[in-house]
Amino acid sequence: MDIKIIQTNEEREQAYQVRTVVFVEEQKVPPEEEVDQHEEEAIHFVGYEDGKPIAASRLRLVESYGKLERICVMKEHRGKSYGSQIIQAMEDEISKNGYKKAKLNAQTHAEDFYQHLGYETISGEFMDAGIPHVTMVKQLN
Repeated sequence: MDIKIIQTNEEREQAYQVRTVVFVEEQKVPPEEEVDQHEEEAIHFVGYEDGKPIAASRLRLVESYGKLERICVMKEHRGKSYGSQIIQAMEDEISKNGYKKAKLNAQTHAEDFYQHLGYETISGEFMDAGIPHVTMVKQLN
């Protein structure tokens, strides 16, 4: 998978397209909750396979950490380690910007996936967009 930090409106739309398919259509997140007030300040990533957008995420640099958000891979492309690849790209960007900590709110069904990538759960379960989540952190080198 080829991962890019978006530079153009077309690439931004491709990231939104992947997020809409995964979060709005598949997981039934209300569209008004999926795209929010943080879009402009975020660094957006899009992953391509054979030139087609198949994964997306966004990163915000807040306080003393990088906050990984909206991480998704199209259903038919899961199980190919694309999720861990896009997370690695996000962690690299966090480090490049001088931050040492990554934080994310994981859907509880994905908690084991993030633990395998070195994330530690630091909260109890809470609901976000009708989906159970936990907060997780990782110290970066």
